[in-house]
Amino acid sequence: MVVVLVAFLTIGLAIPVLPLHVHQDLGLATAWVGVVTGVQFAASLISRPWAGRFADNQGPRRAVTGGLLAACAAGLLYLLSLELTATPLLSVAILLLGRALLGAAESFILTGAVTWGLSRAGDGSAGKVIAWMGTSMFAAFAMGAPLGTVLYAQHGFGAVALATAVAPLATLLLIVPLRPVVPVHASGPKFWSVLRQIWIPGVGAALSAVGFGAITTFASLLFVERNWSPIWLPFTAYAGGLIAARLAFGHVPDRIGGAKAALFSIIVEAAGLALIYLAQSAAIATVGAALTGLGYALVFPGFGVEVAGRTASRARGVAMGAYTACPDFALGVSGPALGLIAGSLGLPAVFLVSSATALSSVVAAAWLLYKTPRLP
Repeated sequence: MVVVLVAFLTIGLAIPVLPLHVHQDLGLATAWVGVVTGVQFAASLISRPWAGRFADNQGPRRAVTGGLLAACAAGLLYLLSLELTATPLLSVAILLLGRALLGAAESFILTGAVTWGLSRAGDGSAGKVIAWMGTSMFAAFAMGAPLGTVLYAQHGFGAVALATAVAPLATLLLIVPLRPVVPVHASGPKFWSVLRQIWIPGVGAALSAVGFGAITTFASLLFVERNWSPIWLPFTAYAGGLIAARLAFGHVPDRIGGAKAALFSIIVEAAGLALIYLAQSAAIATVGAALTGLGYALVFPGFGVEVAGRTASRARGVAMGAYTACPDFALGVSGPALGLIAGSLGLPAVFLVSSATALSSVVAAAWLLYKTPRLP
């Protein structure tokens, strides 16, 4: 959990300032903001099958280590892009490479960490493991958003890039004393075979994740457009609501069932996104962001419990890789799409569309609750 916390802190640093760097420093349109943000999720999606298989066959410790090294390389590409700001399109091209590499790094770090946690804690605590790993990730986002804003305001995007390159190397020291999990070294089910077993909870996770993408990509631009401050407030409110809910209710999916927990949580998430759309002040928008995080808190672990109940333990890494690929796919597609919506209908429309999309995942939760069997 600490490894995930520190690793994702470096990712969280760029969340509120990357849209500002692309839109203001480089002078590119909001559609480019969506592309730059979305490419990380697309890269995560592409690398999930490899990350899951690697964690199963080579051990999750090696998967996490490889991810940290890739994150360091992404920071170096960020720094290189700053040397080319006089040519914005070339600069953003290098930045896109860095974002893609960071997406692959995220895939290996998170898939390896969740697989490692499930191996240590056991399948009976799948919901808790997934929730607590996610809590570490969002705690990093909560701290990274204001820290990244301060670094950007005082030293520019270069400070964020440097931190992205250095922090993963320090995180490697945390792995040294940990006991590795013995890898499977066996030919388990293929990625697409596992995906066919878990696609319904995967669709639910994908649709509900669009709200997270909307907040991370467009909340800071909404605050700037309306002269609200500080711009990091919605990120921290979202992460704070999510962390509070997981600390208080992280055991609920294991106790009452993942689909049932997700079903109620989706409604709360959609309400929070709708509140941001309606907000006429920073305070109301911040409450909406917190409510969105509060709702989404149990959606991902809830659907994750359903995944764990439908796959064998020998395919745990592949299953987690396939499952986490689903929201990555949604975020990779929705980033550019929401960017076009923002450009044509305005930034508030992004949150209305995201609310409706998240609410549609209720269908997946209801189907799991009443129609599909779990493994005995």
